Amino acid sequence: MYNQYMDKTYTIKETAKLTNLSAHTLRYYEKIGLLPEIQRDPNGYREYIEADISWIYFLLRLRDTGMSIENMKTFANLRSQGNQTVEERKNMLKIHRTKMMEDISKLQTNLEKINDKIAFYSSLK
Repeated sequence: MYNQYMDKTYTIKETAKLTNLSAHTLRYYEKIGLLPEIQRDPNGYREYIEADISWIYFLLRLRDTGMSIENMKTFANLRSQGNQTVEERKNMLKIHRTKMMEDISKLQTNLEKINDKIAFYSSLK
């Protein structure tokens, strides 16, 4: 069971500031299953702990690298099932990594073409 005296807790406002997410987005992420059930104080206010913040940062990395909300939900669901899903989660991340590497390659090619065009325009002076 959670012991509120073991970890520093953060309000939803503090968590929003730390993660650059709105309180609305944090509540939405909880509602759709991306966040585990967040602990509540005696008044019913959400209390985020360091583990929650760390998980949110990981979700943001997944989102920022193009993982769909649906795949993020699948990953979060697998995570909630414990260590028996480690292989499935690892495989999801490997697939995501491959897609990221393809995206990086495309971006690199596009950057080179843009640099070529800048060089061409510079030569016209």
